[in-house]
Amino acid sequence: MQRAPWLVAGLWMSTVLLALPLAVALHGQISEHLGSSMAAKAAAEGVNNDWWNEFLAQATGVGQTFVPAILGFAAVLKNLSGVADSQSLSIVIASVVASQIVVAMFLVGGVLDRLARDRALGAGAFFAACGVYFVRFLRLGIIAAAVYWVLFVSFHTWLFDAVYPRLTTNLTVERTAFFYRVALYVIFAVPVLFANVVFDYAKIRAVVEDRRSMIGALSAGARFVIRNPATLGLYALDTLLFLLVIGLYFLVAPGGSSNLLAFAVGQLYIVLRVVVRLQFAASQTALFQGRLAHAGYVARPVPKWPDSPAAEAIGPGV
Repeated sequence: MQRAPWLVAGLWMSTVLLALPLAVALHGQISEHLGSSMAAKAAAEGVNNDWWNEFLAQATGVGQTFVPAILGFAAVLKNLSGVADSQSLSIVIASVVASQIVVAMFLVGGVLDRLARDRALGAGAFFAACGVYFVRFLRLGIIAAAVYWVLFVSFHTWLFDAVYPRLTTNLTVERTAFFYRVALYVIFAVPVLFANVVFDYAKIRAVVEDRRSMIGALSAGARFVIRNPATLGLYALDTLLFLLVIGLYFLVAPGGSSNLLAFAVGQLYIVLRVVVRLQFAASQTALFQGRLAHAGYVARPVPKWPDSPAAEAIGPGV
């Protein structure tokens, strides 16, 4: 895809900008707590567990999230565990996650429009598409929130607070209990992943076919997934790519190296995650357009401002 790096850079920058206020607030709390004490030098040179525990004992707000599990690959495991166990988020983290979801809803329309056309667009056309689909995806997001609430609250609670205790009552072998829990994780993951796929194709159909009804787009997306099992196979392949990125991060994540190296590797991991997200969107869009025999077709015309083709030549393409 031409100029695709602009999409990667833009999505990475949006992630950095959303995290920046929390980073500044955390920096302020750490600086205030350390001051000019002897612990400041020790903390700068490496992990100081005594100081860390002391800091967490008095921390508030974003400071309470500064736990050892946020460092390196442990952060990935912490996030995956939180999703699998449907753990609630702190108010600070929940607000950032909500902001990221809103930003993603705004950008995804422009991203899908760009991928579906498979040609460079001007920044004006890209953000115009973002604005057009933002309100539609907000409506779709309300439906998605209801579906995921049922899955992550009601269904998850029933599986692990009702079914799991019954299965493990009077069990004496921990291995059997472990396999029961893994089986329940699989049962929980199946509808969640299926919902992910359906909502992905609902967004694609909304953009490619310029659908205004999100209920109609969701219904059309579900029909496409059911009639085309290849959508699930493609999702599995893209998921394997995501797991490969996680595996590479596990191999190269520094443990005890300089803070600068750890930061650089962490940012590279975020960039690769963005690339994988774009791969998900691009491959799913290509599959949909290929099955409906209208590759490169998008119902909505490219907006022009002013009404001159030369306007799109102004500035870098997206």
